[in-house]
Amino acid sequence: MKAKDIHLRALEPEDIGFLYRWENDPEVWRVSQTSAPYSKYVLKRYIETSHLDIYETKQQRFVVVHSQTNIPIGAIDLFDFDPFNLRAGVGILIYDKEDRLKGYATQALELLVKYAFDILGLHQLYCHIPVDNTPSYELFSKRGFMQAGIRKEWIRTSEGWQDELTMQLINKK
Repeated sequence: MKAKDIHLRALEPEDIGFLYRWENDPEVWRVSQTSAPYSKYVLKRYIETSHLDIYETKQQRFVVVHSQTNIPIGAIDLFDFDPFNLRAGVGILIYDKEDRLKGYATQALELLVKYAFDILGLHQLYCHIPVDNTPSYELFSKRGFMQAGIRKEWIRTSEGWQDELTMQLINKK
């Protein structure tokens, strides 16, 4: 799947290095709801099973690749896939700060929404965003996701408890 500046692709065995770096970064843990590092062994097994169908694994991860350099800059996921209710959660990471706010996440989200609605036939997508994550809120709002609720004191941080927004995008087709 291709956009102007990026393309999405499946995980490959050579992705273990950047995946290991991303998944073991405590700054990323806050938004991925992870609390412990992943071993290379676990990530290797994850990559080995990433070819399995979303109906089996209930998730699908795509690597966000910069088209000119062919270097991975992030990942975008469908998770908690519910085949009965035709919905899934969306998570996105553009890892390096210098790659953020350049439109890559917008392009990746557009490609993922098209895949989810046109290929998988999903009825809705949703995301959970910490209330202080303004760039993510703006990204999803710009694509048409609407705020569906706020979970009070949902996320524990080093500064205390934080609320979390839930946003939804309904497929109108």
